[in-house]
Amino acid sequence: MTDETVSSDIPTPRMLSWARNSAIYRLERRMMTEKQLYDAITRKAKEKFEDIGAAQLKALADFAVRVAYDNKALDDGAYAEISTRSQLRGGKSKRAIARKLAAKGVASDKVEAALEEADDLYAAAIFARKRAFGPFRRVELDEKRKAKELWAFARNGFSFDIGRKVFDMSLEDAEDVILARRL
Repeated sequence: MTDETVSSDIPTPRMLSWARNSAIYRLERRMMTEKQLYDAITRKAKEKFEDIGAAQLKALADFAVRVAYDNKALDDGAYAEISTRSQLRGGKSKRAIARKLAAKGVASDKVEAALEEADDLYAAAIFARKRAFGPFRRVELDEKRKAKELWAFARNGFSFDIGRKVFDMSLEDAEDVILARRL
């Protein structure tokens, strides 16, 4: 390593070029949040550049995020909306979605905006269909099974009222809830 790399807090042109290319490479393959990109660049830069300092790491990660924003390849609001729609179709509750987005570093105002249109009843009906609960049940209902199903709704972030509502629906009503949301 040269003295320039060790003593300077400013990343070298080679480091900046690597950060730009690395950010583009990652964002071409999958959508990421700002925090995910920042963390990925920081982690990989530590591996790639042996004697890199903390100030250089921060500067590289900030540079990569700025490049991504300049190229309109990074948008936490769009990420939150797309992820929310996908997770609702997968039977995830609004609470579970909010938790996951917060863990990925999406700001709370963007999470709230993405969850405005979210429908927990629809997600709970999808969840019930996936797990063969409530109206989609294929076996006889006994007290043990009833408790298991209602607890599963609660563990997955659905309120008791939503879980109970889906649990008590007829098969036709549950399918109507799912179909109405798809249209």
